[in-house]
Amino acid sequence: MKRFFKWLGLSLLALIVGLIAPVGYVELACRPAGQAASYTAMLPAEHHRAEGRTLLTYPEWHIVHAYDDYAQVIRSGDPHDYRFLPSIGGFWTSLCSLSKASEPHGGFPAEFKQTIYTIGVSFTAELLAKALYEETIGRIATALRGNTRAPLDDLSAQQATQYSQFLRQVPWYRWDFATDAAALDDAATAVFRDRERRFALGIEYGVKAKYAQVIAAAVANMEPDALRLRMIVSGLSATDLSAYEGVQVIDDRGSQGIEIDTPRYRALTELLFQMAQAGGEFVEIAGNDDILFSMTSDEPTFENALYSFERQGYSDTRHLVLLPVSKLAIALRGIDGRVNRLEHIHDY
Repeated sequence: MKRFFKWLGLSLLALIVGLIAPVGYVELACRPAGQAASYTAMLPAEHHRAEGRTLLTYPEWHIVHAYDDYAQVIRSGDPHDYRFLPSIGGFWTSLCSLSKASEPHGGFPAEFKQTIYTIGVSFTAELLAKALYEETIGRIATALRGNTRAPLDDLSAQQATQYSQFLRQVPWYRWDFATDAAALDDAATAVFRDRERRFALGIEYGVKAKYAQVIAAAVANMEPDALRLRMIVSGLSATDLSAYEGVQVIDDRGSQGIEIDTPRYRALTELLFQMAQAGGEFVEIAGNDDILFSMTSDEPTFENALYSFERQGYSDTRHLVLLPVSKLAIALRGIDGRVNRLEHIHDY
């Protein structure tokens, strides 16, 4: 028994060290380089957001994209077809690239960096556990099933797609995992693959439901992040701008442009793209003069991309592009929607 507990303790220690090792790697090997750039903002200080946050928002979106990739893979394939380790590696290597580029943009705000590390470790642990199961028991279950998909293969793929779409605008812990688990129970047949899926995914959904309750309780008393931001736009009239859904015109600043108030997150991406196509130019966003956006492309490389990552299930590549706010509209007008496709504009 002593030997058993010794090896158990060593295994747990190795697991913990393995999970936090990427944090040490980012801290030690991916230190920011360059000099902090000076910029005098036009917007009032109360509407400024730290510019480094445009870089730190991507790792969270990497997780959103990973769930989308996974859903795409299992639409016609099986969970073991998804490459779990490259997805984990993509989180940490992208964070490394962003960390190195952060110095001219004020670096990473410490409190937000700790949050990114926490969700990165959680993401790593989740995918490692899922990989361990799907590459062993899950793979055996699909071999016994044969080429004909079971009902829960299709249902779980639908659930994965709905979940990935939900994450684009809403925090993960608000998803109703219990309803998904109940749907598995209702749709399961007597075939072995369905029983295996109901067991495995039922446990996964149950654990996530409990963890979601913990996270929801932890953030209940925290001040929620702002859902809107200010920016200055030129090239469009106040009447033009007020016609966009969710946009409020604040002030006409003459030669500087027009100050507006807009929603954030996914809605902001769509608004900025529409404004650029209509001839709008972006002068300043949330008191900042640089911004990050991601795009997908049929080309494996993109000039001046901070980081590029092959998407699973799509046969294309994601590129992260950091550029001045003043050049954002030109870049958006250059995205043709065929070879290159806008994915997300990362605000602050």
